[in-house]
Amino acid sequence: MRSTTITSTAVAPDFPVSSGEIQTIDFQRIGEVDRKHTLLAEYLQLKGFDGLLIRDPANFSWLTDGSSNLHARGTDVFATVMVTADARVVLCNNVDSGQLFDRDLSGLGFLLKERPWTEDPGKLVHDVCRGRVIACDVPLTGTTNVRDDLQSFRLHYSKVEHDRFAELGLAVAHAVEATGRNFQIGSCEAEIAGHLSHRLIKNGIEPVRMQIMADGQGWRYRHWTHGNDRVERHVVISATGRRRGLHVSTSRTVCIGEPSSELQEVHHLATLVQATGAYFSRAGWSMSETWPRVGRIYEKFGVPDEWRSADQAELMGYRDSEIRMVPGSDHRFENGQVICWHPSVRSGLAADTMLVREGAAENLTPAESWPMLSVEVKGTQIDRPGILVRS
Repeated sequence: MRSTTITSTAVAPDFPVSSGEIQTIDFQRIGEVDRKHTLLAEYLQLKGFDGLLIRDPANFSWLTDGSSNLHARGTDVFATVMVTADARVVLCNNVDSGQLFDRDLSGLGFLLKERPWTEDPGKLVHDVCRGRVIACDVPLTGTTNVRDDLQSFRLHYSKVEHDRFAELGLAVAHAVEATGRNFQIGSCEAEIAGHLSHRLIKNGIEPVRMQIMADGQGWRYRHWTHGNDRVERHVVISATGRRRGLHVSTSRTVCIGEPSSELQEVHHLATLVQATGAYFSRAGWSMSETWPRVGRIYEKFGVPDEWRSADQAELMGYRDSEIRMVPGSDHRFENGQVICWHPSVRSGLAADTMLVREGAAENLTPAESWPMLSVEVKGTQIDRPGILVRS
């Protein structure tokens, strides 16, 4: 494939540029983008399409190897990629094209079709589609919606992507643990969220979701984020972080003084459920095979309906939730997929992100400096994060 990159500059051509502003060529990213383009070119030929519009932010990040077509913290898509057999063309306005190419797509072989920001962006998309048989990853008049096919592409990761998952998992776990060890006792949930957000952002990780649940808050509201309640007894700190388009999640529990027997009990049970789910999330198994083994743990410990209070797990990737795991799901796990198990029992939560393997899943968010709790699943001792006691 032969293509060139056309970029825009935000300053005059004769403006002095320091050597620190000149980006080096990232051959790894070039290889990833070319690999994915080849897959899509084969797909277009197989399906008889002339081109494919990539507009969904998850697919945009996947194809561009980690770039974004969303403004920071926004929901408006500002760029679309038209993929053909031999080219990948970014459709964008004149305001955003310079930053997108200079900061995110430099040297990756993308072309640019640009229009003034005053023009309806749909007009440019319509113009490039005219007279062609086009597929699209979102509903768009005159195109064929191939959203589900694109999800299948996203869920098959390369070694490069697996390495990034592992690096991201360590970084998110480190940020959560550092926050748990260092927040000022008596802080409110929002203050702790601020410290966690700072630790994530300074490492290039976007906080997608943060849950700071003080003194049993999670029992009342399983999807609680954070508020003004102060931590007086214990707190669960949970985070979902995104870097280069990929997501991981983890949680840790901190207690001020010795934990009550109830807190130890619910944390232990949530951890046992999580370890069981991870142990049986094996390549080739379906969720309908894994779920009964998880459900039996709830039943065995006298809370058979606790799982109904909150979602338990989902596949993660270029979305924080690619496929939700529910009872009776016919999804079959594949080697290399990424799943987050996050069961909760009353005020106890145990969340970690796992890499699906032939055997038990591999933890991508392991504890770095944290008390450990050992649970047993089918005769196998599994270590998971325990409760950190602070005084």
